[in-house]
Amino acid sequence: MDSATGAETAETYAELAAVGPYGVRPGHALITMVEPHPGHEYAYNRWYEDDHYYAGAMAMPWMYAGRRWVATRALQELRGPEKSAVAQPVTAGCYLSTYWVTEGRYDEHMKWTVGINKRLNRDARVYRDRTHVFTSFQDHEATVYRDGAAGPRDFHALDHPYQGLILQVIDAQGPEARAELLERLVASELPRRLAGSPAAMVTVFRPTPLPGDRMTYVKQVEGVDTRLTLLWFLERDPRACWAEHFADLEAVGGETGRVELVAPFIPTVPGTDRYVDELR
Repeated sequence: MDSATGAETAETYAELAAVGPYGVRPGHALITMVEPHPGHEYAYNRWYEDDHYYAGAMAMPWMYAGRRWVATRALQELRGPEKSAVAQPVTAGCYLSTYWVTEGRYDEHMKWTVGINKRLNRDARVYRDRTHVFTSFQDHEATVYRDGAAGPRDFHALDHPYQGLILQVIDAQGPEARAELLERLVASELPRRLAGSPAAMVTVFRPTPLPGDRMTYVKQVEGVDTRLTLLWFLERDPRACWAEHFADLEAVGGETGRVELVAPFIPTVPGTDRYVDELR
């Protein structure tokens, strides 16, 4: 690239910054649960944390917050249901990454993410010995807070030092049933369960289909018309409060939906391999 072309490219960034939405709401999310292949746990963790978390996520336009989570074997054994449409076996997927994308910027972000991941793949900066158990971009539907207007908002959630997270996936019987389920969750079920619990908020998303030119190692998203994804942000380690507050989350779907996954996680410690020796 000559200097003139470089200057023109730089000028384009200034032009792009002057147009389009630039709020702080998490209008969209990338939620990706991955299982490193046996024997590759340390190498995968270092690749993701030292390179991919930044080059394949946080350096991209409009992806403004991110956090990694891990499920030790003890946390994996708390999962349910035993027969899950999301994870087979239900213990699969010991690392979870969550990212917020600025509302209204999904299309622009996707153009960039497909392009950069093709480049990373070409440059041998993609770690192969892993399986995507549950990976999808999702649109934000609602956030329910335990304490009303007090405390961190959803746009703070991936930066606030929460001690745990629960990934919950519910499949409704159809699009209309999903709308009914969402209304019931937001109006009554989630406020009731949050009251007096260690969970400060629940964010609710619905999945969107991945583009046709996605990387081949990421399978197409299931349940686009029927699925809801819930992220419960906890102020306590889930291992310390599971039995009292969250062991019955499989019943949340009621008659309109089936809970396909309830999976607790704790945050990773960036720059370390903490918990890697507790995965198996």
